[in-house]
Amino acid sequence: MLPYTKQTKTSAVGCSVEGKIEESWGGGRPSLLLPLCASVSLLGGLTFGYELAVISGALLPLQLDFGLSCSQQELLVGSLLLGALLASLVGGCLIDRYGRKQAILGSNLVLLAGSLSLGLAGSLAWLLLGRSVAGFAISLSSMACCIHVSELAGPRQRGVLVSLYEAGITVGVLLSYALNYALAGAPRGWRHMFGWAAAPALLQSLSLLFLPAGTAGAAARKDLIPLQGGEATKLDPGRPRYAFVDLFRARDNMRGRTVVGLGLVLFQQLTGQPNVLAYASTIFRSVGFRGGSSAVLASVGLGAVKVAATLTAMGLVDRAGRRALLLAGCALMALSVSGLGLVSFAVPLHSGPACLAVPNATRLSGLPGDSSLPRGLAPPLPPTTNQSPGRPVLSTSERTRPPPGAEDPTALSLTPPGGLSPAPEHALLHWTALVCMMVFVSAFSIGFGPVTWLVLSEIYPMEIRGRAFAFCNSFNWATNLFISLSFLDLIGAIGLSWTFLLYGLTAVFGLGFIYFFVPETKGQSLADIDQQFQKRWVIDSSIRQGMYCMCKGPEVSLRFHPGGMPRRSA
Repeated sequence: MLPYTKQTKTSAVGCSVEGKIEESWGGGRPSLLLPLCASVSLLGGLTFGYELAVISGALLPLQLDFGLSCSQQELLVGSLLLGALLASLVGGCLIDRYGRKQAILGSNLVLLAGSLSLGLAGSLAWLLLGRSVAGFAISLSSMACCIHVSELAGPRQRGVLVSLYEAGITVGVLLSYALNYALAGAPRGWRHMFGWAAAPALLQSLSLLFLPAGTAGAAARKDLIPLQGGEATKLDPGRPRYAFVDLFRARDNMRGRTVVGLGLVLFQQLTGQPNVLAYASTIFRSVGFRGGSSAVLASVGLGAVKVAATLTAMGLVDRAGRRALLLAGCALMALSVSGLGLVSFAVPLHSGPACLAVPNATRLSGLPGDSSLPRGLAPPLPPTTNQSPGRPVLSTSERTRPPPGAEDPTALSLTPPGGLSPAPEHALLHWTALVCMMVFVSAFSIGFGPVTWLVLSEIYPMEIRGRAFAFCNSFNWATNLFISLSFLDLIGAIGLSWTFLLYGLTAVFGLGFIYFFVPETKGQSLADIDQQFQKRWVIDSSIRQGMYCMCKGPEVSLRFHPGGMPRRSA
């Protein structure tokens, strides 16, 4: 077969955009590059989701083996967050300096070391070290993976391939639940739970070996992914260089890009999706599912809903567009969480014990993805407590002992297991709450979940993309920590119903932000998106200068607009 003719056009910003690339790469192997790229994205997300959710099944046997107190359990869960936050602070420099591929391979080696530390741990100190190292690794890998895939893929496939990361996170969470259940009765089963996290990371590393290190190297070897428009953004000596402080300057509208990136990650967290999921098992119990089965349904049921919604988003992101999914998802989130708040006025939601519950730090949506998955949803945090977070916590036996004559909420209902009990007094309102929860989870998985990280991987120039992505990601992790720590105080101050309504109002503000500030990037190359942001800067600058001239008079207008064209400042 004769190869296609290589056609290259150079954009005004110095990026060469590949048209149809030669098919004769190693005897027809270009057809393998698309599934390889998809596997890198999917396996990266699977590793991320598994590592985040595995603690939900390992925490109870760890508490029994090491005699962990409630505060030690929270510290063990939160150590992953600290490692991930550290990676978001320094990972951008590593990604831009050593390259995306090397950053992913290096993070997989770090994850292997963390999994080894967890699997062989003999003390709490080694567990904390292993969790912190694993958090650093998955955070670094998540950033590098999304950027690498977005740069290799063409405009038509970029949305699907990057969204595969979000789908992988959800599948990884469900896989961790399955393995936790299978290994729950095994001696020292928690060691195997932590060890299996290395398997998808090793498979991802094997896939990476067959992918080019970067788009520049791919173009040189003529093995760029032939995705009908895949582009090679190779560094040109004439291209501008960016420092970190340029993210806050007007140059090339970098400040506007940073506003878009930070706005998306902040509204992703401030809508309270992880905290709303804390009440998933309570809502399942309210509609008739009793005992421990409610927690299983909250985890597996909502996980299945998120998988279906994420797959739907993957099919629509390159058709309907990024803005459409963000607007639709945010609007549905506002309606559903507000409905949940209104229902809770009439039907108060009560919670179960919290000591053995996985703290909210595991339900992170910091990362590509989303990542606000139902990670360790059982049982939820107590909303009615007036205990200060800084006061000593009660022991496990004291916190979980039910009052005399009361049903133990942690005990499994055996007659029938997982079955429906008689309908409660407010059955309609309870089922309404359940529907609102399902809609809220689905809306997040269609909008903020996958699209936020897709947009972040597209809007920045290649020279600073890693540092910019990491900067926004650090705000994502920090905001998640703030929302989690302030949840109980917020409920104590204004109540659960008003807390949900506040999240709904925040989603309304997020809807306005998306409408006015987030551009559509569907079907555009990375070079075209870069030019689009620069043109927006010129237009905004022209409008500001025009308004200034109108205020100062016609003589100033002529000076600022020679020849009828606005003059761009240096």
